[in-house]
Amino acid sequence: MIQYPLKFAVTTQAVSGIAVPWAARTSDQADIQVAIPVEFEGAGGGFSPEDFYALALTNCFVATFKVIAERSKLEFVSIATQGTLTVDRDEKGTPWMSDFKLTVTLNQPADVERATRLLEKTRQSCLILNSVRTKLSFSFEIT
Repeated sequence: MIQYPLKFAVTTQAVSGIAVPWAARTSDQADIQVAIPVEFEGAGGGFSPEDFYALALTNCFVATFKVIAERSKLEFVSIATQGTLTVDRDEKGTPWMSDFKLTVTLNQPADVERATRLLEKTRQSCLILNSVRTKLSFSFEIT
């Protein structure tokens, strides 16, 4: 049984200058290179905070589906996703992550009807997706 609350520690260390990437890490993983993207007049050359945001949304869905499918004894060959994050300005002109569209392709599930139900359950159960104000839209494909 999972014991809440859970805590996840992260660290970063950066030097001055928008063209200089920096290192970020979790408590038990290797450094990840982070950079300001060219879209925000940075040099690029690393993952951007926007990349991490989109990856968090996407991979939370995948991880949650894998757990739900395994607990439901639904076998499948693979799951693939493609996500698109839109950064826009709100009515006050403040930039924010306005929309995220996720296409999920589930390959060869043992039971298509049950797979469809579990994809929908995942959509409602993913803790990161439930924690954001970004408008979320999903497309499910079963092959």
